[in-house]
Amino acid sequence: MLDALLHFDQQLLLALNGSDSVFWDGFWMTITKTGTWVVYFLSLFVVLMRNTNIRQLALIVCIIVLAIVLADQGASSVFKPMFHRLRPSHDPVLADLVHVVNDYRGGTYGFISSHAANTFALFTLISLIMRYGWVTFTMFLYAMFTSYSRIYLGVHYPGDILCGAIWGVLCGALSYALYMYIFSRMSDQQKYYSSTYTQSGILKDDTHLIPLVFYGTLIVALFVALIYSLNN
Repeated sequence: MLDALLHFDQQLLLALNGSDSVFWDGFWMTITKTGTWVVYFLSLFVVLMRNTNIRQLALIVCIIVLAIVLADQGASSVFKPMFHRLRPSHDPVLADLVHVVNDYRGGTYGFISSHAANTFALFTLISLIMRYGWVTFTMFLYAMFTSYSRIYLGVHYPGDILCGAIWGVLCGALSYALYMYIFSRMSDQQKYYSSTYTQSGILKDDTHLIPLVFYGTLIVALFVALIYSLNN
C-alpha cells in the first residue's frame, strides 16, 4: 500500500512539475520567494492595526509568530529528520527527470514541506481572526500558489505539500484557540451585527486593501517573469 502511494506521488509530481516555458520558470521562482509577499503581509498588518487596540495587535502578532514557529520547526526539526524522505530534486531515481530552475534543489529532505506548513498556518489563523470572505479567499490563494511553486520547481512531492498543509492548518487552528482563550480574558468580547463590520469586528472597507495588494503582487510577479524570460 505504501509503495503504491509513493509511486502515485512520484507520477503526480512528474505530471505537475515544470514546463517548457522560461516565462513560467521565472513566475514560479518569484512566487516561491518570501520576499515577494512582503507588501501583502504589510497590508494584513495595516488592516489589523487600524481595527485593533495596541494590546490586541501585540497579541495577534505574538500568536502569528507562534503559529509560524510551530509549523516551521515541526516541519524542519521533527518531520524531516524523522522521515528522511529525499526531495525529488535529490532522489537518484527522479533527479534527472524533474524540472528544476537555475539548479535550485533545496535541502536534502522534503517531507513535510515547510513552505506549505507555514503558509497554511498563516492562512488558517488570519482567516479565523478576520472572518471575511475576501480575506479568506486571497489567503487561500496565497497558500496554494506558494505551495504549488514547490512542486513546479521540483523540490517537493505533492504528498509533501498535502501533509505540510494539514500540519499548517492544525498549527493555525491551535494558535487561534490560544488567541481566543487569551483575548477573551483581556477584554469583553463584542458581537458585531452591522453589515459594515466582519464577524470579528474588522471594518469591511479596510479589508478591500488585502485583495488589491494580493492581485498587485501577482501582476508584479508576472512582470518579473517577463523580464526573466527576455534575459534568458
